[in-house]
Amino acid sequence: MLKITNLHANVGDTQILKGLSLEVNAGEIHAIMGPNGAGKSTLSYVLGGRPGYEVTEGSVEFMGQDLLDLEPHERAATGLFLGFQYPVEIPGVSNVQFLREALNAQRASRGEEALSGGEFLKLAREKAALLKLDMEMLKRQVNVGFSGGEKKRSEMVQMGILDPKFAVLDETDSGLDIDALRVVGDGINAIMRDPAKGVLLITHYQRLLDYVKPDKVHVLAKGRIVTSGGPELALQLESEGYEGALESAGVA
Repeated sequence: MLKITNLHANVGDTQILKGLSLEVNAGEIHAIMGPNGAGKSTLSYVLGGRPGYEVTEGSVEFMGQDLLDLEPHERAATGLFLGFQYPVEIPGVSNVQFLREALNAQRASRGEEALSGGEFLKLAREKAALLKLDMEMLKRQVNVGFSGGEKKRSEMVQMGILDPKFAVLDETDSGLDIDALRVVGDGINAIMRDPAKGVLLITHYQRLLDYVKPDKVHVLAKGRIVTSGGPELALQLESEGYEGALESAGVA
């Protein structure tokens, strides 16, 4: 589903990604772990098309298309979802309004009919219940006054409503207490654990991977993937830290 080849990217004059290559197949969940400053969030922003992140070399193929040739809204319409480490607030816009407009815009791009107000509310209630989020929260302004955990659960409801083919989740576990972590993990599994979908899960910690079992784990350091393995690699990193893994990969 996603094929990244020799990706180099700059933020301003600073090179962050330095030859990153990665492939994720349909039906797979891949976790990316790594120390601060390794380039994890930069990778997610490059995939999402955030302005200010310049690709200088390499390619990204998504569902058979050149992802880097598409505008951010076109990437979303093809089925790519980006979950932010720090979801933004949008004062004056309700979650219900925002999500209905987003969904119907994507449906229009695919030549599908827009959902009516009643059809959308039925879908929103179903997805909110999945993430144990009160429907009253969806009537409030987007993320305004939400706790960290509420923001993340609201974002997972958004993912459920948009029903993407591929999700890039940037530290979705940050700001979550134990109960919220379980709810969000269960939500990711319910929405994205599918033979036709894929997930790139960026995280610092093993704890989310207790609920969302990855097929592969990659260590990102100094702008590239330095080692990969199965779920046991995350457990090793949790117990030993990154230093040993980086030394073994010759990049410490």
